Amino acid sequence: MNILERYHAMDYAPAPEARTEADAWLSARDFSKALFIAGDWRAAVDGKSFDTEDPSTGKLLAKVSDAGAADIEAAVAAARKALPKWSAASGYERAKVLYAIGRSMQRHQRLFAVLETLDNGKPIRESRDIDVPLAIRHFIHHAGWAQSLDREFPGRKAAGVVGQIIPWNFPLLMLAWKIAPALATGCTVVLKPAEFTPLTAILFAEICERAGVPKGVVNIVQGGPEAGAAIVNHAGIDKIAFTGSSEVGKIIRKATAGSGKKLSLELGGKSAFIVFEDADLDSAVEGLVDGIWFNQGQVCCAGSRLLVQESVADAFIAKVKTRMSRLRVGAPLDKNTDIGPLVDKTQLDRVRRLVEEGARQGAVCWQPDQDVPTTGYYHLPTLATGVAPANILAQEEVFGPVLATMSFRNTEEAVELANNTRYGLAASVWSENVNLALHVAPQLKAGVVWVNGTNMFDAACGFGGYRESGFGREGGREGLEEYLAPSEPHGPVIKPAAAPKAAARDNGESHGIDRTAKLFIGGKQVRPDGNYSLPVLTPKGKLAGEVGLGSRKDIRDAVSAARGCKAWPEATVYNRAQVLYYLAENLSGRTEEFAARISELTAASHKVAKAEVETSIERLFYYAGMADKFEGRVHQPPARTVTLALHEPVGVIGIVAPDEAPLLGLVSLVAPALAMGNTVVVVPSTTAPLVATDLYQVIEYSDLPAGAINIVTGHTAELAAVLAKHDDVDGLWVVAEAETCAKAEAESTGNLKRVWTGHGRGLDWPTAQGEAFLRRAVEVKNVWVPYGD
Repeated sequence: MNILERYHAMDYAPAPEARTEADAWLSARDFSKALFIAGDWRAAVDGKSFDTEDPSTGKLLAKVSDAGAADIEAAVAAARKALPKWSAASGYERAKVLYAIGRSMQRHQRLFAVLETLDNGKPIRESRDIDVPLAIRHFIHHAGWAQSLDREFPGRKAAGVVGQIIPWNFPLLMLAWKIAPALATGCTVVLKPAEFTPLTAILFAEICERAGVPKGVVNIVQGGPEAGAAIVNHAGIDKIAFTGSSEVGKIIRKATAGSGKKLSLELGGKSAFIVFEDADLDSAVEGLVDGIWFNQGQVCCAGSRLLVQESVADAFIAKVKTRMSRLRVGAPLDKNTDIGPLVDKTQLDRVRRLVEEGARQGAVCWQPDQDVPTTGYYHLPTLATGVAPANILAQEEVFGPVLATMSFRNTEEAVELANNTRYGLAASVWSENVNLALHVAPQLKAGVVWVNGTNMFDAACGFGGYRESGFGREGGREGLEEYLAPSEPHGPVIKPAAAPKAAARDNGESHGIDRTAKLFIGGKQVRPDGNYSLPVLTPKGKLAGEVGLGSRKDIRDAVSAARGCKAWPEATVYNRAQVLYYLAENLSGRTEEFAARISELTAASHKVAKAEVETSIERLFYYAGMADKFEGRVHQPPARTVTLALHEPVGVIGIVAPDEAPLLGLVSLVAPALAMGNTVVVVPSTTAPLVATDLYQVIEYSDLPAGAINIVTGHTAELAAVLAKHDDVDGLWVVAEAETCAKAEAESTGNLKRVWTGHGRGLDWPTAQGEAFLRRAVEVKNVWVPYGD
């Protein structure tokens, strides 16, 4: 055998990571007392436990105490007791604790990595080089936020006691994403790890003991669905942060409806990996390996849908198959392993079922010709070609090493295919033309877009999704917002609407002409679908006029008009500012008329009514001025890349305006939504809707594109429920009585729209303006752009 033959015959020898220290830690630990509550280690009250296994062998690692409702009660009580002192501590004091946690984790990072791989099955290279260092980075990064919190977020306070539920795919990293910002902002924590992967959370609790975390500030409770439900439903918890499946996220959204809890959800995804014909194909193949086969594909943002331009599709697929044949499937502690086992047999069975169904629906599923270990939950990397857009492999989150492939002809088709999903977590765009990449990125309905890269994360950069991939962000400034209490000025509790009074008898005069105000849809005044009207009475019971009685069909038409209005979201921010200024200018010319109408319908004095109109004009000026000033940011993570945090419109926003301050309340909600490029469907005050219908002419001659603002009068509770259920509504803001608010939150789960309500309270409308409203009107998209050779 000559040298060249020897070279080609070379293979990787086993290079296992030592597990001696991990085994010693497992042997020394009493896992029957693994609940960390109020700084103490406890057994579950009912004595229950569950098994955690090594997925590469199926062998038992430990029997861990299984928390029940009583244990969650104790953990919440401990967190609530610790909250006042921790939230009152200086930023410097909290920063020292966060830094101490990070430094202690650094000293034990090899133990963390091995335990993570033993418990989860991911290759040791991923645990050692990605998960653990990034988890440490989050704590040290947030130490800085703790100390600068008062300067950067003046007047904001901690959200309170936070319930956090994390998944099994990144056990330690998800813990860091959740706990670090919570501690930085002064919150206390009750965290439940996944049943499959509790070990690194237990080690982390030991770190908290050593790092000087005050008792009760961090409570870690292992358990299953019972423990998770107890956290979600506990009245003593102020915020829920959940990472997991969209199905469970919807259950949590419904369970927390009307509770007043803050909620952030980081859910599933079906991310597109888009390869244009001018891409560096070899680099794209390597990116694809990282995008879909990283952590065995058990990644919420996995690039599981490959979209490749037709002209290079065959060549690219050939390269992908060659690369797949060289992926090493094997023991996760071997440093040469690329793909380890799935986390559990139930996950393996699910992936197999989905692949079989995808093949039945017409996909051609190819796997490299290689063996897998005879023990453990292994699945070969799988490439599905000939996948139709409706195929289950293109629509459902497989959460395994399975790649669905489709081709496209041009840029428009690529964007359309990429957005053909109910998810919106991440996407990856590959092109040597940065102009093309940055043209495509804003068009993708995804919270994170990587250009010529994938799976890039950093504590300074927000991460989170659109659509059914959840709402809220993890990391960076946006992530901190999730752990701070709302800053809007509260008003009085809104009482349920009284039964409508009968109008006082007319004085005998006949007006002769029907003056019933119509609805305003698509830039036109239209009759309601049902042709019914609603009487509008003065406080003395006199008939002031009538408005159209809007219904589900009218909301449907209004949402369709809002969705079809492309001119407003695509307008420049300067043009949007000009139109809002013009709207304010035209309203100012009718100040006396609107003041008289407000006075008539609310019994406010002329002086008070005029002040409301003038404040409304001022508010329009404020948001017109902010249209081109509430901008995104540029982050510089510790890599050769910049991250553009772009502010994008939420989309179609439904707005249910209050009865109180019928003009100012409406303007205070509509103006920030419009300023950020959203289109709106407004349900105005039920008691004073004529104030809104009087706006029609002002809108018509203020250059707002048809469909940018649509107004449907009618019964608030009924129309709010219709907006909540409508899957083409992206956001919903409701100021109404508590029952209507709770129902809107509960019925928004169909598409997990972004819902904000006053929880049955109004706002102090004269002061209700500012960045809180603008933040609510945007999605933050993080676009990662690498640079250099």
